[in-house]
Amino acid sequence: MIWKCTCAYDGTGLSGWQSQPNGNTVQDFIEARLGVILEQPTRIHGSGRTDAGVHAKAQIFHFESGWPHGEEKLLRAFRAGLPAGIQVYHVALETDDFHARFSATGKRYSYRFFEGWARPWDARYCWELGRRQLDQFAMNEAAAHLIGEHDFSAFSANRADGSEDNPIKDMRMLEVRRRGANLTLVTEASGYLYKMVRSLAGVLVEVGLGKLTPEQVHEILILRQRTNHVATAPAKGLWLERVYYGDHANPNNE
Repeated sequence: MIWKCTCAYDGTGLSGWQSQPNGNTVQDFIEARLGVILEQPTRIHGSGRTDAGVHAKAQIFHFESGWPHGEEKLLRAFRAGLPAGIQVYHVALETDDFHARFSATGKRYSYRFFEGWARPWDARYCWELGRRQLDQFAMNEAAAHLIGEHDFSAFSANRADGSEDNPIKDMRMLEVRRRGANLTLVTEASGYLYKMVRSLAGVLVEVGLGKLTPEQVHEILILRQRTNHVATAPAKGLWLERVYYGDHANPNNE
């Protein structure tokens, strides 16, 4: 049976999603708990990999098991043994063809900025800009150049393991919203390259500060090669908000 699970986590202090030898990743903690629940080693498959320090409201993973005790008991078993910063909050049986990664049709991320110095309980979840002020309108003008299907190679980074992804992505939404000193970059796309959202956030901050023009962002996109103009924003401001699955039901994934 295929079990589809939705989890949330505070990435502060974690080494990201994907399993690593140090065991300090979301995948490692969940698999360790599953090993206790199912009394055997069990591999989980995530919708994607988030970097060290990145947070998630609705990361999706799946695993195969003949667990016979139903959804509620499985959920209670998860809650009993995970670290405080990781929570599995929804489980459901899926069809045999479901795969958390390969069945996904899109994702939504957000990136949070704060003009000034945030309170301690907020500072770990946003990029503090100090005295710098952002021009929201210029940022959105630049973002408009990136909407649609493009080669986003200029906004990617090389993985340490040498793996590569198809650079052609469909950017369905990219906009900056403001609420006082809080600004949030919201993006939805068919998929994302390694560190792509953080790179987009970094470039749009340069536009917001007047260091790049919207037209230059378009030129960077067309160039299809990363340049010194593309900075990677800090991981702590990035949130995985939602994963889309087309015809597959996606309850509680908000």
